[in-house]
This record gives sequence, structure tokens and C-alpha cells, in this order.
Amino acid sequence: MGGSTAGAAEGSQATADVATAVLDAEGTVLRWSRTAEELLGRTADEVCGRPVRELFAERPAGATADTRVLATGGRALLRHRSGDPVDVTYRVLRLQPATEDLMLFAPTQRVIDWEQGAHVLAGLLTQDRIAFRVHDAHLNVVLTNIPSAASGAGPVLHPVAGTPGQTSAQGAEAAALRRVLETGVPLVGEYLGTTARIPERGEVSLSAFRTGCVQGTPAGVVALYLDTVGQQRVRRDLALLHRTATRIGGSLDVVRVVRDLADILVPAFGDLAWVDLADAVPSGDEPPRLAGGGELHMHRAAVAAAGDAPWPAHLLQPGQPAPPVPSSATLRAVQEGRAVLLDREVVADVLGNDESLVRLFVPEDGHSGVWAPLFARGLVLGNITVWRTDQPDPYDERDADLLAEIASLAALSVDNARRYTRERRSVLALQQRLLPPPAGDQPAAETAGLYLPAGEGAEISGDWYDVVPLPSFRLALVVGDVAGHGLYATATMGRLRTAVRTLADLELDPVELLTHLDDGVQQLTRETDPDTPVGATCLYAVHDPVTGRCVLASAGHPPPVVVRPDGTTEVIDVVPGPPLGVGGMPFETAAVDLEPGSVLALYTDGLIERPDGDLDSGVRWLADSLAELCGPGRSLDEAGRALMSRLGDAAPRDDAALLLARVRAIPADDMAHWQFAADPAAAAQARQAVAEQLAAWDLEEMAFTTELIVSELFTNAVRYAGGPVGLRLIRGGALVCEITDPSNTQPRLRRARWTDEGGRGLFLVAQLSARWGCRYGRHGKTIWAEQPLTPAPVDLASLV
Repeated sequence: MGGSTAGAAEGSQATADVATAVLDAEGTVLRWSRTAEELLGRTADEVCGRPVRELFAERPAGATADTRVLATGGRALLRHRSGDPVDVTYRVLRLQPATEDLMLFAPTQRVIDWEQGAHVLAGLLTQDRIAFRVHDAHLNVVLTNIPSAASGAGPVLHPVAGTPGQTSAQGAEAAALRRVLETGVPLVGEYLGTTARIPERGEVSLSAFRTGCVQGTPAGVVALYLDTVGQQRVRRDLALLHRTATRIGGSLDVVRVVRDLADILVPAFGDLAWVDLADAVPSGDEPPRLAGGGELHMHRAAVAAAGDAPWPAHLLQPGQPAPPVPSSATLRAVQEGRAVLLDREVVADVLGNDESLVRLFVPEDGHSGVWAPLFARGLVLGNITVWRTDQPDPYDERDADLLAEIASLAALSVDNARRYTRERRSVLALQQRLLPPPAGDQPAAETAGLYLPAGEGAEISGDWYDVVPLPSFRLALVVGDVAGHGLYATATMGRLRTAVRTLADLELDPVELLTHLDDGVQQLTRETDPDTPVGATCLYAVHDPVTGRCVLASAGHPPPVVVRPDGTTEVIDVVPGPPLGVGGMPFETAAVDLEPGSVLALYTDGLIERPDGDLDSGVRWLADSLAELCGPGRSLDEAGRALMSRLGDAAPRDDAALLLARVRAIPADDMAHWQFAADPAAAAQARQAVAEQLAAWDLEEMAFTTELIVSELFTNAVRYAGGPVGLRLIRGGALVCEITDPSNTQPRLRRARWTDEGGRGLFLVAQLSARWGCRYGRHGKTIWAEQPLTPAPVDLASLV
């Protein structure tokens, strides 16, 4: 009967750890398993035929000396061959016929592990928030607490017995489990989303691990599915907050902020949402501080409906003002910055049970809502209202807290956008006031100026243009761009424009004017903060309608474009000098002859900038567009607006200024020119020539004053400058008389004393003309005097 029995080498790993022995009625060992040999280090030949009590290091509780070891079993210490005790848990089973007993024993720690595993499994079977499946090596279900779809038994995660052989894992889930089975790498918390195998669960997370191997082959895989309803809500709330902060935080347009906010909340948070804004907010002003009911001074600024459904007609429509409402505790709570849960009864109470008002604020199927204020710096900028119509779950306090937090983020964005709008409006208004009228009509040219401010997110820059009438019907055209943005750049632009006008009045040539302007900018730089240096580009051009020539110079500015009457275009080749404020380098003059009807375009770089930085292509685009738009029969203002519209709907990142001038020429019949020797007697000849010319122009009524002006200026030229002396009359919107001499001496106006015999010449000229002045050329100077064609009466007595 002796000899060992084969163990469970080919069985499961659990049963392989259980040692067995067969005992007779006197407790003698009849058979001894191989597991028992490994546990105690004793072979079957050593144990079989001997009493089993010799294997115990001490007598187990309940054992007798002369009969069977135990009635059931327990815990004991066995003696290893080495003499060391082995702690085991054993059990004795009666065999039939009752002449033999089967003793099962295993290390106590292993038995404890088995018991804990059994408890864990039993606990899993009773869970309704944790589902599990035990799969074999072929991913067939061998144990689960998830009912099959066909059984329809109990709740979703109600414990049921699994059906061996039922294949459950499919798709992405099966691929994940197979990966765990093959690699042995556990899977922790992978979100699967909605799955038909765990019905009515919005989302579950999968964790899986491989079970032990037998002879190198994995036994299977255990999959745990956690019901993450709470985690879903937390993740949803965090995602909604993140989406809100990301989407509305980068906009500086009030209306766009609230529209994005409404779109974010639907359908993620509700089925219908609207945002009301205080009337003052979109224009950048602060809303009034209100408490209680009455006129709220708000309007509906943005709405959103789930599924792109049309906005219900019975609700307050976008753009409509909010009606007066009675005072209530709920209204005051919102005005104090708190979110409030809504239903039809609450709204009816707030609105004094006025059914006509209730219909404006409650959707027909709305069963639950939340109302939260846009509250910032103690001001109620507006409010957000969200309703659920199709979504079944009512809002709770957590939802109210979430909307309050979203409203707080939105309020900061709305307030930032409001304050930006106010500052931008102020700067833009200042800049528009500093610019000349957009359209002008001068004898030298028809002009039109346009200014396009930068778009959202970009501050107003210092772009400007100007048209400065000069004597003798000449016209100065100016365009410039101050570096930097905001109010500082606008103020600098105003100072530069004033400086250009002052220097232009001195009738300096373009190079000399830019040189003086550059000195002025350097002085401004020395006076300002070193961290905010002053810099600008400028193009200054002077068109003379008498000669048809335009002379210009550039301080780092893009070249102008000319559109000829025949439609051809030309980019004027002007060498750009350094930007204003750099100093140390000269400016250069360029000249171009312009036929009457030609259009000269001056602009800033914001008009030609391209995303790729290729300014040359921008200039070509400008030239082609001007050739198409500046036809002879089209007004320059209309052409300029059409050109600006071609920039596209996207708001420009930089300001753009455009000045168009359709040049004219003074007809030859409206000019007369003479040259005389430096002889006092020639003054009479000059007066005679002027009188005859005025008679030819039907301006005899101007002969007296004009002859007097010519006589005084001619006499001064002969006396102080020498000859030859040039005389020119120009008829346009006024009558201009010019005397040219070779001297560069500056004439001075002074009031002569009554005893002086002379010194009254320029004084008389100043009194008889509307304005007078002096300009210098390369050879001498020209003194000019301008009179209106309809002269005012002259009090000769006042001239004495």
C-alpha cells in the first residue's frame, strides 16, 4: 500500500499547493503525496507505515493518543526533516467505508491567502459600482457579476453567476485585454466610454491584470470596470471650465465673449442658454449700480439652443431690452453676485406671477434652470441663464456653484473687453480728431484720406496723414507711422503732425523739412523714458500745380504709387532715408512729373503687410488695385473705401492709413510772368503789366491793391537785392502775386514811426493781402502775397 501518489502537477496552481495523506483507523500513514514530500522534506518510504502523530512537533488541540488525529481539522506545527517546524492548516475527511481518513494540509499562510482571495471575490460579487469579469486564455468569460443582455435580470451591475464560455470582450476592449494577456503589463484606468456590455452606464474605466501561468501559459485575465459617475462629473466640470477660460479668455470683443459663452454652455451644460448684458457694457462704459427691481437697463446679447434649433419665439429675442421686473429676494441675490436655481415657480415668484413676463424667461419645456450674474469689481455686467428641457437631470447646488464659477471667469473677460473697448474708443476718437477731414478739394488736387484701425486685440497705432495747403497753390501731402501702440503713440503722432505743419508753413523743401523733423524726434527721445524711445517713418511730398512737378523725400517709409490717366501705374523710386529719430544720415529728394488727373497714393505699411512678410507683393497688389479702382469718373473717397474692403473680413493686425490725391494743373491762361531789370523806373512797367493782365482776366476791381502790393515788393527787391527781378501772377481760387530776387535776405515786417520816411512797405502788403510770406530757392528768394478774388473794402485811412 506504500509509495507516493502523483500530485496535481497538471492541475491548477492552487490545488498544487495542497498536501495529502491517507491514514488508517489507527492514524498510520498509508499514502503520501508528492506535495507532502516537498512540504516536509520526507519521502513516502520514510512516512508510510508510521503513525502520523510522529510528524507533529506538538500534539494538536483535540487529538487523542490512541485514536484518530482530529474530528475535523485545525492548525498545527509539523516537523520538517531538518527539524524546523512547519506551520500548516489541515483538515481530516472521513472516507467510506469508514476505515480510512484523508488528511489535507497546506502552509497556513497560503491558506490565509486563499481565504482572503475568496473574501475578495465574494465582495466583488456583491458590488453594484464595480463590475468584473474573469476571462480565460481565450478571453471567454468564466466568472462575472455582470448580467448578460439576454437575461435582463436585476440592476445593471447586479451580481449574477457568469456563464462559462460566454464571449464578452470585443473591439477596443478585447484588444486591451489581449494586450494584457500577452504582455503581462497591467492596464489601469483606461476609459472606454459607453459600452453595450454594461448598459445604461455613461462611462466606465477598465483596469485589468493577467492571472498566473501554468507551465508558462497565462491562465487568463481579470477585468475590473469602475462606475465613474462622480469622476465623470468632475471631469466634465473641469473640462467645461477649461473650455470657458480658453475660448473666451483671448477675446477683447464684448459681444464675441458672451456669444462664445452661450455656445460653450449648450449643450454641454443645458439645452437653452442666454446672456443679458448691461446696456452700457458693449460701448465700454460702466453699468449703473442697481439694487432691487425696476428698470434693469439690460438687453439680450447672446442666445444658444441645442442642436442648432431656432430660438423660441416666445422668449426674449436677441437685441431686445429686458422689461422692468419687480423687486424680490432672488433678484437681489443675483445682484449681489450669487447663483440661483430656477424652475417655473421660482421665476413666477420673481416676476410677481405676471404670466406675460414668465413666458419671456421660461422655455415651454424648461423644468430646471440656473441663473448666475456676471459680477466683477462690485458691478453686475450682465447675467447668464441656462435651462434644461430635454436633458432629464435637474440642476443641483453643485451645478449652481459651477455656473457661478463660469460666470466669474466670463465676467473678468467681459470687464477686460469692456475696459479695452473704452480705451480703444478714446484713443481712436483722439486720433480721428488729430487727423484732417477725410476729403478735400484744393486747386492743386482733389484729396481723400482713410484710416483703418487695427482689429481686435491690437492697440491703436500712430498712423496719420495730412494735407497742407502751401502758398502759390502748392500742396504738401504727408503720411507717417509712429512706432508703438496705444495712447502714447497717438499723442506722439499729434506732436509730429503739428511739427510737420509748422515746418511746412516755413516752405522748406522736403529734405530740409525731414531733417528738422528728425532733430525734433531725437529731442523727444531725450525727453522721454529710455524704455519707450520715439521713432517714426514719414513721407513728405510737395506738388506744384504750376509746374506739374511733385518733389518728395522719405524717412524710412514705403514709396508712393502713381496711377497715370491712361491707367498705368508707377512706384516712385525714392531712396528711403533712416526713420525719424535715428539721425546721422542724410535724406534724398526724388521728383516726378504728374500729368493732370494722375492719382498719387501715399500709405502706411499696414496696408501692404502680408503674412509671409513680402512687402513687394503688397506694393504690387496696391498698384494693381489702384489702377482698377481710381478711374477718371470715380471719387477718390469711394475708391479708397473699395480698396480697404479688399483687405478682407479679418481684422488687420496693424493700423493702415491711405492718402489719395488726384492732381490738377493751373492752366497757362491763368498765369503771367515778367522779368525786369533792377531799376526803380521799372516799377511803373511792372504796375502797367499787372493792370493789363488783371483787365484781361476781368479783375479790374483788384488792380489798385495789386498794383500797390507789386510796387512795394518790387521797390524793396530793387533797393535791397538787385536784379533781375521776376514778377508772376497766378489766378486760381485766389490771386497770387510773386516777386523773385537773387538775395537770400529775410524780409522783416515792422511798424514805422510817424516820423520815418520809409519802412511801411511790408506793413502795407500785410494789410492789403489775405496772407503773405517768403520762400527760398537755390538762387534767391520769392516773396508772395495772396488776395481773395472778391476783395474786401480797404480803409485807406488806416494805412497811414
